Amino acid sequence: MSKIDEKFPPDVSLLVTCGLPYANGPCHIAHLRTYVPGDVFVRYMRKLGRRVVFVCGSDAHGTPITVNAQKLGVHPKELVEKYHRHFQEVFRRLRIEFDNYGNTDDPINHRRTVEIVKRLIQEGLIYEKEVELPYCPECGRFLPDRYVKGRCPYCGAEARGDECDQGCGSFLEPGELIDPRCAICGSKPVMRRTNHYFFRLTEFRDFLLKFLNRLEGTKPAIKYSAEWVKKGLRDWCITRNLEWGVKFPGEEDLVLYCWVDAPIGYISSTEEWGQKTGGDWEAFWLRGEGRIIHFIGSDIVYHHCIFWPSMLKGAGYSLPWAVVASGMVKVEGRVFSKSRGYVVWVKEDYLDKGLDVDALRYYIVSYTSHTRDLDFSWRVYMDKVNKELVGNLGNFLYRTLLFTYREYGRIPASEVEEEVYGKIRETYEYITDSLADFKFKRVSDSVMALASFGNKYFQSNQPWALVKEDREACGHVMYNCLRMVKALAIFMEPIMPSKAEEAWRQLNQTKRIREVHLWEALEDLEVGRPLPKPKPLFKKVPLQLIQELTSVVRDRVRRASSGG
Repeated sequence: MSKIDEKFPPDVSLLVTCGLPYANGPCHIAHLRTYVPGDVFVRYMRKLGRRVVFVCGSDAHGTPITVNAQKLGVHPKELVEKYHRHFQEVFRRLRIEFDNYGNTDDPINHRRTVEIVKRLIQEGLIYEKEVELPYCPECGRFLPDRYVKGRCPYCGAEARGDECDQGCGSFLEPGELIDPRCAICGSKPVMRRTNHYFFRLTEFRDFLLKFLNRLEGTKPAIKYSAEWVKKGLRDWCITRNLEWGVKFPGEEDLVLYCWVDAPIGYISSTEEWGQKTGGDWEAFWLRGEGRIIHFIGSDIVYHHCIFWPSMLKGAGYSLPWAVVASGMVKVEGRVFSKSRGYVVWVKEDYLDKGLDVDALRYYIVSYTSHTRDLDFSWRVYMDKVNKELVGNLGNFLYRTLLFTYREYGRIPASEVEEEVYGKIRETYEYITDSLADFKFKRVSDSVMALASFGNKYFQSNQPWALVKEDREACGHVMYNCLRMVKALAIFMEPIMPSKAEEAWRQLNQTKRIREVHLWEALEDLEVGRPLPKPKPLFKKVPLQLIQELTSVVRDRVRRASSGG
């Protein structure tokens, strides 16, 4: 049995999710670290004949949204709907194609969240406790999460109320900050006692260690999670003093912490898919008949490997089979930071400039291994497009198709050479083995390696000279080149769907390439099929454009540092 069949048996359905983008601002380059690999994985699984449901949705609740909405003078719902539509547009343009894209403020998610919380209450896993919290007399309100700023009690760095986001990364409980201040008016809060609800996370230590031991996915995330569990867990405060969010059952003045209802959005999005298509969402979430795979960023590993499976276990739902966590993102060699200007906005800086969507997808997948940090640099982008996509892959595809079109006008009669077939099969096996381990850079590298082999094969056989001496022998060479073009189009489609479709049309194939199985790359071409006049698939990126795009980031950093 192959590794891919062992990991993903053909008769087992897959539910793939991506971490929900927060509907508080536009899509940036760091978002794509999750969504592009998730989409690539789903496309490959379907090309391998697997049944896959792919869901996501907007994360609509939490203090960042209410704080931002208050500053803008709008209702949180208005802000959420704006960015919900924005992400839908960006994903459509990037060819990231979810089977359902939900919204955690949808009534379906409210109902599912309340049902799960009530079940946890019935199981004795949620309890009420009096706590002391910061209260702002000026604003007349308690200060949850990002409504309060101060210093981390563990490392002393500037932190917000729920997380030391600028320092050690510790998750903080209400009232832990040192020298707290109101994030809205800046005044010093006073401490007042009030009641909140806690989830008994400490009850799940032994369960989590066993769960993490069998969890599939990216090993660093699983290892870190196990270390956190061994260091000790604390019960988790799951309510907030907010008006916007999912109401805690029986408490009009409290809503659930967004990290309760956000992952439940995976379930409700699957429910919504089921309502639209007649699909069976319960097979995944209640009967455990499929495999649930979460694609996330490494900054939310704790939530997905500790909080989330404990909630699911306590409520009697199915557990994730794999958590695939990406590395972090840098911009021009510096740590990604919206506040400091080290950010690339996907729509404004890329899509609206008319840049190649497939080139961006390729960059995200091919730059580095999935668990390492990805540095988005415009100059590196130019090199990858000009050298790898234009100079290698695009060069082989175009020179093969153009030469064959000019000299033969159709696919010449011949058969594949053993060496060529062996290289195509080797690429197929390397792709499938790499997918089994969620190693997407290896997949893209193997596609480029086949293109490099094709260029060497073309060059060494010198068809431009051979055609003058022996047209039949030259036809044999070009048939083998076309066999590699076919394989490359099929292999590259999940990474670069638009360019693969163009290459497929230039081969004059009638079947839609997204419906072509991966193993069809090993099959012969139809001899005699006419070929249309081809066009180059990729265009070089000019240095002047890269200089302009780099200056945009530089100016953004300068404005941020000056407070502009």
